[in-house]
Amino acid sequence: MKNKNVGWLIIGLAVVIGVIVFLFNNALTTIVDTSCSHGPSCAMYGTIQTQTYVAIALIAIILIIGLVFLFVKEEKQIVLKKVKEKVQVTRKPIDYSKLNNEEKNLAKIIEEAEGIIFQSDLVEKSGFGKVKVTRILDRLEAKQLIERKRRGMTNIVILKNS
Repeated sequence: MKNKNVGWLIIGLAVVIGVIVFLFNNALTTIVDTSCSHGPSCAMYGTIQTQTYVAIALIAIILIIGLVFLFVKEEKQIVLKKVKEKVQVTRKPIDYSKLNNEEKNLAKIIEEAEGIIFQSDLVEKSGFGKVKVTRILDRLEAKQLIERKRRGMTNIVILKNS
């Protein structure tokens, strides 16, 4: 799931929790009003305030977490930008006549991604399984059309300059 979607989900959760706290607070105040004979000096009113402050603090923390997810860039995009800066995009066109259909499909996806794409994104966009993509990339690498570089738990696939 994308960071923005997670951020909106967390913010929505914070709003729902806020509504529940508001309703709970109103119900609790009504119960204390009817059951406490001491009036406003009753100790239960202080408990309601403490519970309200704790709930507001938790809601604020959840909102902040949601905003962080909403506005922080995804790590993959940052890594791809760094790699794109290092790689020159002066490639000659690919000779598709020497490739089979599966290889053509992956090569076109890589080319559409400006010559640099994460292998996990390639699996997602191609619709092939992880193993099949790995085997096709092995063949493309043997034909010296691409290069794979390890980045954390995934590979970055780069079209080579011809």
